[in-house]
Order: sequence, then structure tokens, then C-alpha cells
Amino acid sequence: MEPSGNEFLRGTLKTIVLKLLTERGRMYGYEITQSVKERTQGEVILTFGALYPVLHKLQQEGLLITESVEVDGRLRKYYTLTPSGNETALQKVSDFERFVEVMKALLQPVPALSLGH
Repeated sequence: MEPSGNEFLRGTLKTIVLKLLTERGRMYGYEITQSVKERTQGEVILTFGALYPVLHKLQQEGLLITESVEVDGRLRKYYTLTPSGNETALQKVSDFERFVEVMKALLQPVPALSLGH
């Protein structure tokens, strides 16, 4: 995907993070970035600079909670969805799937109209 594809990514970051957390239950930041990279075969690279503001916003909105766990002498912050986070994830994924369908319809070539001549 061209770097200009980042404009599409920005609008979907919340949905991506929420979807991953519904599937995996609990994840930490690096794990989220790697999961996005693997699932898109490297087409989408989610930077920490883009990810962490989204995680903080979701936490402020009450959609996820954090838990710090010591791993190899370092604190690792895990993110887990709240019940309202799970509901929001389902809605956002549904909305995005609908949006993709509408965009596909808009991008389809339109058959030439017959004017009846």
C-alpha cells in the first residue's frame, strides 16, 4: 500500500485495535503492531506513534483497561476490553464492513446506459 494509504489507516485504527482485542482478549502494544504486520503480510505497519494515542483514547473512553505485568524485569502494559469496549468493537467492525461494501459498490464500473436509440 502506498504511504498515502495512511489516510485510510488513520480512520480505522480504533476499529483495528478493538477487533484484535476481541479476538485475543489481552495484548500489549508490540504484540498489536506485530499482529497487524503479520495479518497484512507487511502491507500495514502500525507504528507506536500511531498506536499509543489510540490506546490512551480508548482507555479514556472506558473501552479498555490496562494491567502492568513484570516480564524479564520490565513492566509490560497489557490492554483488555471492557464490556462496553466489546460492544463498541462489534459495532465498529459492523459499521466498517458496511462502509467497505458501499465503497466497493461505488468503485464498480457502471455499465453504459442505453438511451433507447
